[in-house]
Amino acid sequence: MAIPFFRRLFNRSVSEEPAVETTEIKAGQGDAEAQFSLGVKFAQEGATQDYPQAAQWYLKAADQSHTLAQFNLAIMYASGQGVVRDDVKSMSWMQKAADLGDPGAQYYLGIKLHRASLVGLPETAPESRIEAYKWLRLSSAQGYRDSEAAWAFVALNMTREDVADGRRRIAAFVPVQAQQARVA
Repeated sequence: MAIPFFRRLFNRSVSEEPAVETTEIKAGQGDAEAQFSLGVKFAQEGATQDYPQAAQWYLKAADQSHTLAQFNLAIMYASGQGVVRDDVKSMSWMQKAADLGDPGAQYYLGIKLHRASLVGLPETAPESRIEAYKWLRLSSAQGYRDSEAAWAFVALNMTREDVADGRRRIAAFVPVQAQQARVA
């Protein structure tokens, strides 16, 4: 009987896993994926858990446009996990990951913008809702959990013109990497 894919994925033997030393060498040479992997290693619970070290590795990978590293670093700044809590840096990294097309970052950004539309100045609320709608729809298009319900909820408080504007922004959205590829 064949072993299901997910069992093979999560039950790999030690010999199938890349050596930690190899990952550290690659990370030291500037490999963003290896740097991200070390960030994950240090962020996980266990004997090696070290949030400041995780943040350092995430930052190295994030500086190279690694979207998951940017997202994880944003979450660390938002919660003060391994770094000094800083909402501005958190939103900056979240925005970068969303601009690169990360659905989790797009969802998080959409939720933050929706909340801002509820508690902010009335004159800025429509703009915040339109942007929230855009990011949540983009996240939903990638199948990110809960984003479809979230954009539908945001749309309940929008005018037809606001929804049309949001749809135009969605149609015009091009992830940053795709823009860079066209320029190069």
